[in-house]
Amino acid sequence: MEETKHVLKVAALCGSIRKASCHRGLIRSAIEICSESIKGMQVEYVEIEHLPFLNTDLESGGSFPEIVEAFRRKIHEADCILFASPEYNYSVSAPLKNAIDWASRPPNVWAGKPAAIVSTGGGFGGGRAQYHLRQIGVFLDLHFINKPELFILEFQPPQKFDSHGNLIHPESKERLEQVLLSLQAFTHRLQGKS
Repeated sequence: MEETKHVLKVAALCGSIRKASCHRGLIRSAIEICSESIKGMQVEYVEIEHLPFLNTDLESGGSFPEIVEAFRRKIHEADCILFASPEYNYSVSAPLKNAIDWASRPPNVWAGKPAAIVSTGGGFGGGRAQYHLRQIGVFLDLHFINKPELFILEFQPPQKFDSHGNLIHPESKERLEQVLLSLQAFTHRLQGKS
């Protein structure tokens, strides 16, 4: 009798809510790469744009608004997390921070989860946001992969994304695949399935 392999569920969050965001493009590419090249790993894009601003007045009797409960369930049920984090003013975006805060309300559904961060942008390619997100992750008890890092310098040639935010640069796709493989291996290690 053949053993059924567990498919790792990756909850992917995008810090940009713009429809043609290149960060959404990174998640679309991650979904495509996993479905075509990485066995045993499935990425699901988890929307954060409709979450209300964190307000504990919205918590009632130990429960949250339904949209927040649904979001928290997605995080709780995931084996690991993929953040596509733009850099806004040297930090993470407000929508992403809001989502992080909702899922950290007791009980913290981030706790113990393996995670990876990818970003794109000018200058440092979103690197400062990644480092800030790693700091936030310490309190949340998230466990980030250390290598490889993926900071895509979006505005330097050659073109990395098309006008719809889709990743079209083969080398960046290969680097994204390496991040996903590292996340998969790290998740198995933390789950004791290496």
